[in-house]
Amino acid sequence: MAKTDPGNFFEDFRLGRTLVHATPRTVTSGDVALYTALHGPRFALFSSDAFARGCGLPGAPLDPLLVFHVVFGKSVPDISLNAVANLGYAEGRFLAPVYPGDTLAATSEVIGLKENSNGKTGVVYVRTTGTNQRGEVVLSYVRWVMVRKKDLSAKVEQKLPDLKPALDASDLIVPPGLAFSGYDHALAGSPHVFEDYVVGERIDHVDGMAVEEAEHAMATRLYQNTAKVHFNQFERSKDPSGRRLVYGGVVISTAKALSFNGLQNAGLILGINGGRHVNPYFAGATVFAWSEVLDKADLGSCGALRLRLVATKDRICEDFPVKDHAGAYPTDVILDFDYWAAVPKR
Repeated sequence: MAKTDPGNFFEDFRLGRTLVHATPRTVTSGDVALYTALHGPRFALFSSDAFARGCGLPGAPLDPLLVFHVVFGKSVPDISLNAVANLGYAEGRFLAPVYPGDTLAATSEVIGLKENSNGKTGVVYVRTTGTNQRGEVVLSYVRWVMVRKKDLSAKVEQKLPDLKPALDASDLIVPPGLAFSGYDHALAGSPHVFEDYVVGERIDHVDGMAVEEAEHAMATRLYQNTAKVHFNQFERSKDPSGRRLVYGGVVISTAKALSFNGLQNAGLILGINGGRHVNPYFAGATVFAWSEVLDKADLGSCGALRLRLVATKDRICEDFPVKDHAGAYPTDVILDFDYWAAVPKR
C-alpha cells in the first residue's frame, strides 16, 4: 500500500465533494514579523497594538492577506499540487479578524469542473473556508485552478458555478468594535479619507520592489504552500531558464504593500471581488503597481473603497497599462486584483 500522496488530478475531483485540509496552523507574532520582512507592508493597523487599540480593537490583527495565504496554503496539497496554474479568485469575504495565537484550519468544497479542449487538463472551482480554533469562519473565497489529468480517457461530470461579478456592500463585514473616530492620521501616514477618493481616480504607487529567489521560496514555505511549480525547476515553467514560478500570492502581497503610497489608510481588506494572475512572474523582475477607484460605499462606521490593483513587472505605471487595443493583457502586466478596503471617514 502506497504511503505517499501524489495529490489529486482533474479526474479525481467530484462536484459537491468536501475536502478537509491537513495541518491546522497557529499563527504567531513571529509569522507576522516574517510576513513584514518578506513583503514590506507598512499599514499602521497591522503594525501597532497601540494604534489598533485606538481604533477599538484589542490589538493589531493579522493582515488579511496573511490570513488568506495561510488558509490558501492548507488547500494546496488537495487542490493544486498538480496544478498548471492558479487562474483566479472571487467572492472572497473576511468575516472575522484573526490575531496572533489564533489557529487556522481550512476545508474546500468542489463547486465546478470544466475539462479543457486539449483533454489533458481541466479547471477545478472550489470554495475554501478558513476557521479559527473556536470554529468561527474567518474567511471564505472561491478560486479556480487548472489541473493536469493523469488518465486522459477519464470522464468527469462538468458544471460551471454561478459567481458574483463583485461583492455587494451589504456582503462586507466590518470587524466588531472597529471605530475610526480616534484614527491618528499622522501615525497612519496620510490625511486622505473616504471622501477624498473619487470613482475613476487612478493612483500610481510610484515605488517598485523586486522579489528575489530566496524571498519568494521562503514566503511560499511560510504559508506551507507545497505546489510543485514553486519549488521544483523540473516541473512546468514558462521561463526558458528553468526558474521556478513565483506563487501568485507573493505578487498580491508585494503589490498591496506598494499601494501604501497613496492608499495608506486603506490597508484593511474586507472582500475580494476577483483577481487574475494574467502573466507569470519570475524572481528578479521589479514589481510596480497602480490602483483605480471602481466604487465607494458608506458602511456607517467607516467607508469602503472598491479598488482595482494592477501590478506590472519592469514597467513603470505612468500610462496605467491594463489591456491592449485587442483586449489582451500585455506580457508585463502580472496581476489584476479587485477588492474592497475599509477607510476612515471625515
